[in-house]
Amino acid sequence: MSLGREIDHWGTNPGDAIDAALSAIESSLQDLLASDPVYWRTGQKKDLLERLERLQAQQAALKLRVLASAGDIAVESGAKDASGWMRTELLVDTAVARSQVKLANSIAKYERVAAGLAEGVVSPDKARVITTALDKIGADPVASTEDLVLAEKLLVDYATRLTANELRIVGKRILREIDPARFDDAEAKALLAEEERAQQKTGLRVWANHDGTIGFDGVLPVSVGMRFKRLVEAYAQPRKQQLLDKQAPLPPWERLMGQGFARLLETIDPTALPRHGGDATTINVVISLEELHKDLGIATLGYDETNGTTISAAEARKLACNATIIPWVLGGDGEVLDAGRASRFFQPIQRKALRLQQKCCQAEGCDMPPEWCDAHHLDPWSAGGKTDLEDGALLCPHHHRLAHNPAYVHERLPDGTVRFTRRP
Repeated sequence: MSLGREIDHWGTNPGDAIDAALSAIESSLQDLLASDPVYWRTGQKKDLLERLERLQAQQAALKLRVLASAGDIAVESGAKDASGWMRTELLVDTAVARSQVKLANSIAKYERVAAGLAEGVVSPDKARVITTALDKIGADPVASTEDLVLAEKLLVDYATRLTANELRIVGKRILREIDPARFDDAEAKALLAEEERAQQKTGLRVWANHDGTIGFDGVLPVSVGMRFKRLVEAYAQPRKQQLLDKQAPLPPWERLMGQGFARLLETIDPTALPRHGGDATTINVVISLEELHKDLGIATLGYDETNGTTISAAEARKLACNATIIPWVLGGDGEVLDAGRASRFFQPIQRKALRLQQKCCQAEGCDMPPEWCDAHHLDPWSAGGKTDLEDGALLCPHHHRLAHNPAYVHERLPDGTVRFTRRP
């Protein structure tokens, strides 16, 4: 598509020059793409990457300059701005197109940022960070026009030495750098206001996916959120290190974090939790006598399916190892045959003793460290087993699931390890 064949108001035709320049760029790119970087020298690769970084910034400067003056495109296409035309003709997602138009309009207000882009020393990501910081300064009643000008100059200079994330941090405190005495108190008040807004935004949604999983999303204040992130990472890292030590392929980091979060929840001491719903924070499992005797039985997690969900009997038995549960065994006509007491899970002192004795997961061939293992009843507690050291074995999450999986049988070998065998 040609850029500009129309005669402008001055009687000249810049279209030919624009087409010629674009054709030269396209031709040069084709020449480079026809060459295989595998055969390039290391210095050539480094030089190309450095120069491309500048060229991409300059290309963005040109594109944003055009978008900032693309009102005629919006008028011609009947759209609110050029993003509508970009969506239809260039197949750019609307959110992305609007973000580019917004950045174009922001950069048009700041000459130094625009110049930095045109010189190739400010990337589009850094330009977005700078303009966001400058817009906030412009709305700050304490800041003057001179402060805004100086902040722009400093941030463009920082952009030549910092990454976009580092620049974002500097942008938040740039006014303190300009005049500490004047802006220290203002920043403190702004932080307090931000933290108050964060408390109002705090929320959590939890829902059943009806496929064996629970979904959730939420927003936390940054101080709590960072603690949450660190806690989950602490539980995810040992699993990652174990896989690295075994030279096994790593699953996606999101899965490792999800497994870490699950381990965090599983290791919470129920006795330390607040009371909930008029009773201690416990899990109620309802199961019929018939289902209890099945390897592939079904139980209800909660008092009923309306206020809970169904799980396998194997999962219910697994919960009995670590969670505080109250089993309700029902007869054929629904009468309560047994309202069991809360399960006596392994106490901290017992877990410490097991760690001293067993050192790692007791499954044959597994060396998962004890911090990542559950204390499992070899003689199931639900079948009368005792919570003592003689009957306890440390099992990693994978082997603990196998221990309660009716498709497998397990036995303790003379050396104390546990062997798993799939049923024929």
